[in-house]
Amino acid sequence: MTTLRTILLAEDSPADAEMAIDALEEARLANPIVHVEYGLEVMDYLLRRGAFAEREEGLPAVLLLDIKMPRMDGLEVLRQIREHEELKRL
Repeated sequence: MTTLRTILLAEDSPADAEMAIDALEEARLANPIVHVEYGLEVMDYLLRRGAFAEREEGLPAVLLLDIKMPRMDGLEVLRQIREHEELKRL
């Protein structure tokens, strides 16, 4: 059986995150949804660092990225993704 790749949602606003998750669930997608609040967490998830070091799944099927987040905004996340060869196929 094939494991479905995750949908990675990066959103710091709880209300907006809930709305996005509700919309994804309403679409009846079978993919698991992983929600993170900050751009740094996106990079940790993608590069398997910190709290995500033990995760086994590969890159997410989809990355839904908030542009305005504290610490590292969505545009900086995109820049960093482009700098990592192993993430360019995302």
